[in-house]
Amino acid sequence: MEDIRDNDGAVTADDVAAAAGVSRWTVARAFKKDASISRKTRDRVLEAADTLGYVPDLSAASLASDRSNLVALLTNDFNNPHKLVLLERLTRMLWGRGWGTLLVHMSESEDASAALMAASQRRVDAAVVIGTRYDDTLLETALGARRVKKLVIFARYSQNPNTLTLACDDELAMRDIADHLLDKGYRRPVFLAGPDTQSAKLLRKPTFTSYWQQRTGTEVPAIHADAYAFDPAIDRVCAMLSEAPAETRPDVLVCENDILAIGAMDAIRYRLGLRVPQDIAVTGFDDIPLCASPAYGLTTYRQPITQLAEKLLDVLEGTQTENVFLPGRFVAREST
Repeated sequence: MEDIRDNDGAVTADDVAAAAGVSRWTVARAFKKDASISRKTRDRVLEAADTLGYVPDLSAASLASDRSNLVALLTNDFNNPHKLVLLERLTRMLWGRGWGTLLVHMSESEDASAALMAASQRRVDAAVVIGTRYDDTLLETALGARRVKKLVIFARYSQNPNTLTLACDDELAMRDIADHLLDKGYRRPVFLAGPDTQSAKLLRKPTFTSYWQQRTGTEVPAIHADAYAFDPAIDRVCAMLSEAPAETRPDVLVCENDILAIGAMDAIRYRLGLRVPQDIAVTGFDDIPLCASPAYGLTTYRQPITQLAEKLLDVLEGTQTENVFLPGRFVAREST
């Protein structure tokens, strides 16, 4: 067989076509998910490609199509283990349905525009924002927000009309947590939230505080950690509790996510010498794997990550065009 490789020695579609006894256009169809080609021919082409070590040039193929099958995942806050859980699930499910992923690190709010521009320059079919330090104004004014075909806010809430929100139903979740605490006899909660910024919002604090006041007639104090991270949570909880006499300290800390809750538990136990839950109970949100450890046994609320990822696939394939808010599952453990 005549050697018709590229000058740099790379295997080409022509090599595969010659080995499989088909045209190069048949090779191209064999690598398209919905192309018209017999299974026998596709298998022969894929076997030849595997033998030769051929990988199609997806970027070149996308130039002849209006789809790149590439999704940009824009995120930050890597101190939060839940982000790693989200990324693992999303990339695995996207890859399983034929979607490639591009990870863009968006460290601060001001990076939103640049991150979206970077995504648009790579002809992504959608940008999925999983970060926390950005706001609706930046999303609205960013050039990239107008250039990506679809802009999806994942596991957060956005009021921007040019975005699509896929999120856990925070309102339902926080009512479940409040009902559990009331049933257990807790009456003096303090809410531990992340940074008090104008970034894309969660509805956990306003829902819990308003629902608790509705049920009990009492207001819920709130404190804010400087970041969604372990050490800021420890510092904030120590600062609050070290100043409070025993008779006025809270009987439960309701935390906006699990990493704040785990920091709070360590502060209560190892910095202040108190017990969880006998002196102060703690709840979290997300249900990261560490929550189930006997060291924490954290009562929390599990986000429906798999179901949200399935909805994202529907968005990418054009069958989901409205915002989605899904219920998760309350998980009671020893911390309450």
